[in-house]
Amino acid sequence: MSKLGRAFALLALGAVSAGALRAQSSLFFLELQAVGSYSTASDAFGLFSLMPEDVMQKPSVGFDLVQRFSGPNRDIGVLAVQARLAYDQEGDHKLEPQLYNAYFRLKTSFANVWIGHNRPALGLSAALDSHALLLPAPAMLGFGFDRDWGVGMEKDLSWGGLAASLTAASGMPLYLKGNYLAAARVFKGVLARDNYSLGLSLGHGRLLETMGYALISAEPFGWDSVGFDVSHVWRNLENRAEVLIGRADGAGTFLAFWRAGLGFLDEGRLKAEAQPVVTRQAGAWHYSLGAGLTYLANADLAGRFMVYYDRERRDARFVFQLYYYKRL
Repeated sequence: MSKLGRAFALLALGAVSAGALRAQSSLFFLELQAVGSYSTASDAFGLFSLMPEDVMQKPSVGFDLVQRFSGPNRDIGVLAVQARLAYDQEGDHKLEPQLYNAYFRLKTSFANVWIGHNRPALGLSAALDSHALLLPAPAMLGFGFDRDWGVGMEKDLSWGGLAASLTAASGMPLYLKGNYLAAARVFKGVLARDNYSLGLSLGHGRLLETMGYALISAEPFGWDSVGFDVSHVWRNLENRAEVLIGRADGAGTFLAFWRAGLGFLDEGRLKAEAQPVVTRQAGAWHYSLGAGLTYLANADLAGRFMVYYDRERRDARFVFQLYYYKRL
């Protein structure tokens, strides 16, 4: 059995074990996604957002399950599974199964403890759920992982919270080649409550370079980082930013990320966003600029459009997405 297969088996075992508890509530969503893009560098259309190898933003159909469990006297935890079947335009197999969220979060008197496939406690990506969004988050730019296999802890405090995780540092697939990522994040302020959040993150480990489910490098490389992130909302203006410095495989790394969004119409149904990013990786500086529009037709259907310019590739990409997410 492959490592990924063993991970699926462990997840299934956890789900069966959780099934012995009393189900308190359940949420089940249907997810449909249509994505198309045009690249000026290749003068070609593609059925993906930025890169065909990545799992993010491809035509797909899937589901999102959130199941809460309780014991006789208290809440026990939450099982979260989000999976989809995506169309892989350039893959050997055109239909690609994707497992996104896949974890059980146990509620204890001290903190919430999770095991499975979840967000590492590193930077802005730990607090920004961007799986349906077109503009790439720091994790999609090579700074951390959007989801990773491992264990973690999250604790809410009156002034903010803290989180820590120990993960495999391989992203979507599970590989064990001496790779790991230890990360911790402390933050002040809760965005939904205080309209701001300030975070400080530390990361250390040996990472594997992966793209989607493909292994790019056979051996892990050293990684150390410290990052500061901020999120702020004022009326219909939203800002998110992160600065990260560190070392990867002996070379200095740097990230300066800023995403600004302005909402229009009732309840911000129309949002315009701009995202400049400056990075340094493998001894070279890179610059990208993204701009996007999001329109919420109703509670279930969203349309998004993005223009993304990558200076390194001398490429401007135009991306359109329809995203349907409905509770059943």
